[in-house]
Amino acid sequence: MKGYRFSIGEDMQEGSYFLSIPVANRMADYEEYYRIPQMLVDGFPGTLETLRAIADKSRRRENDENLIVPPGTDRGVAS
Repeated sequence: MKGYRFSIGEDMQEGSYFLSIPVANRMADYEEYYRIPQMLVDGFPGTLETLRAIADKSRRRENDENLIVPPGTDRGVAS
């Protein structure tokens, strides 16, 4: 079974919620953060499969419109 390699959390300053995935470039391992609706966090763990689908979409770079911090020129690859 494929693992669930993502995290969810709250941005305390903004009051918004995010999903993060691990990525790596040639220099460092880091996280990319994507905005998600509060209802997905409130519904957890019932929303686990939806969150997993968002994480998979993000790994394929199909969710970039929800990136919180735009990637640099040496964007990493999801691990």
